[in-house]
Amino acid sequence: MISYMFKGIIPIIILAIVGYGGIKGVKIYECFVEGAKDGVSVCFRIFPYLLAMLLAVTVFRQSGALDLLVRVFKPIMSLIGVPAELVPLIFIKPLSGSGALGVFTETIREYGVDSKIGLIASILMGSTETIFYTITVYFGAVGVKKIRHTLWAAIMADITAIIISVTLVNLYFS
Repeated sequence: MISYMFKGIIPIIILAIVGYGGIKGVKIYECFVEGAKDGVSVCFRIFPYLLAMLLAVTVFRQSGALDLLVRVFKPIMSLIGVPAELVPLIFIKPLSGSGALGVFTETIREYGVDSKIGLIASILMGSTETIFYTITVYFGAVGVKKIRHTLWAAIMADITAIIISVTLVNLYFS
């Protein structure tokens, strides 16, 4: 019974919106077409920003810069309690959600879901953000050129999430 409700929820919502619009006398089709036009124009506006971000992430990974960054920061991360195996995830997550998912999947496959590393990686995936991708898409969509304090606030939030995730798992496993 519940599975039928879940399968039918989207059509029910659509019918409710169309029905309500019809009752209120809204020209539903015209509004839909105008919204679609706006959506297409937003896509065209953000496409250059998105393409630049995807290209930058690809160059960053393929050039070996990510590997170099990981090697430099592994000893520092180990000193503050972050397992060295999670350094690639920590550096790729702000850049690419799909790249981070790949690194996360490899981590879980190698260390297991219930391991200390697996738990920290799981918390990191849920509590950190794809900072640069998000800033690129959302700020690009509205035409913001100067991100001001957004980047530093987002980086500080990610650092906080890293510290809290390691601390919580260490408390749990101690």
